[in-house]
Amino acid sequence: MEPCAPRFAQQLKKGILEMLVLQLIARRPSHGYELLLRLREGSSGLLTLKEGTLYPILYRLEDEGCIVSAWQNQAAEGRPMPRKVYTITPKGLDTLNAEQQVWQAFRACVDTFTGRDEA
Repeated sequence: MEPCAPRFAQQLKKGILEMLVLQLIARRPSHGYELLLRLREGSSGLLTLKEGTLYPILYRLEDEGCIVSAWQNQAAEGRPMPRKVYTITPKGLDTLNAEQQVWQAFRACVDTFTGRDEA
């Protein structure tokens, strides 16, 4: 990889993570660790995040009314474990749709410059 490629990849991730987190929660209410796993597995390891990256996004989305959380007991190794499960709200769905539209427009713009729109 070129010297600036890791920085470029980091900036791309930072800009897109909120939309991806909302998308995952829209598909299925999830707790934080589950979101980390789904991001990593769904991206073939490209989106391997630390808790310190994910949880501020979740807190911000909750503060903005895009998601809500509730504690639920989930069985783990035969005993219940309380986990905070996040669910998308109608405002979150509106935000997700708006972010997806911005992403599609941005992607089309980049494709124009990289010649990908000619394929």
